[in-house]
Amino acid sequence: MRTYKLALPAVVSAVCLALSANVTAANWKMAIGDSAGGTQYELGKRFAEEMDKRTDGDIKVNLFANGQLGSEQDTLNNASMGMLDLSILAINNITPFSPTVGVLTLPYVIHNAEEAKLLTQGEIGKELAENTIRDAGVRILGWAYSGCRRLTNSSKPVASPADLKGLVIRVPKNEIMLASYKAWGVNPNPLAWSETFTALQQGVVHGQDNPYITIDAMKFYEVQKYITNSCYVFSLEPLVMGEGKFQSLSPEMQATVLEAGEAATEHSYEYLLAEEEGIKKSLVEKHGMTIVEPANDEKEWIEQATKIWPRFYKEIGGKEKLDEALAILGREPAPDK
Repeated sequence: MRTYKLALPAVVSAVCLALSANVTAANWKMAIGDSAGGTQYELGKRFAEEMDKRTDGDIKVNLFANGQLGSEQDTLNNASMGMLDLSILAINNITPFSPTVGVLTLPYVIHNAEEAKLLTQGEIGKELAENTIRDAGVRILGWAYSGCRRLTNSSKPVASPADLKGLVIRVPKNEIMLASYKAWGVNPNPLAWSETFTALQQGVVHGQDNPYITIDAMKFYEVQKYITNSCYVFSLEPLVMGEGKFQSLSPEMQATVLEAGEAATEHSYEYLLAEEEGIKKSLVEKHGMTIVEPANDEKEWIEQATKIWPRFYKEIGGKEKLDEALAILGREPAPDK
């Protein structure tokens, strides 16, 4: 059986450090915001399997789904402080701590899974990962690709922003996403994720937005009727480890963790491509939801939402950062204002 030396904290005396034996086994806790069956859980499960395989069973990763270990922002804080080993969370819950990551959450920047992969696994993704270490004290080990966020509601078909009139929509507590809905004439309700299902069930809010896979995993079909097949944001959900925890590992274990994250990321991408269409079909045929296509190829949605881009140039590190992303995707530069 292989063994891995884990560096001891600085507070341990030199004598204890010299006498310490190699650590041959450990149990790590991973917080997951979504339920089993979603892309977050799928990423976490594959990472756990990879760590088990690559360490001959020395490292066991225990998954705690459905927010058992706290809200996503709480688990990010806990990971950064060394109180939690790993967390998978929506990228919009990282942006308050590392604002430059917001370039990936601006409306209508990413249109599909291929573009999401291109940005996260290229130079932009590497730079954002470094910024996240600097700003939030956590290291991104992998990515869950969850798909376009689709608007759902319990009241009526919504094809254009004008159809949102009279609806209360739950939106994550993220300034960019809130601004997008305000641009469409909605006063969004930034409810916590843990409160969303109950709020939909009780009619406190009429709708929310999430990818097809999340709609299915969270059983939103029980409390929602209509899906708008829009794509204003592509949902990315990073797997993070506190940088202190990462630096406490031996170089060999650090490499193992990064390799496991890469393998889990590739699995997440393939999982989305393989499963999304089937889940979309099931939501309609099995669960009775109705899918509504956006009017005019989503033209009004795009025109109104992208007007907010200039408001966030400073936060994401400058307009040039968005232009860099758009150039990689083969698009024209963003407007100056």
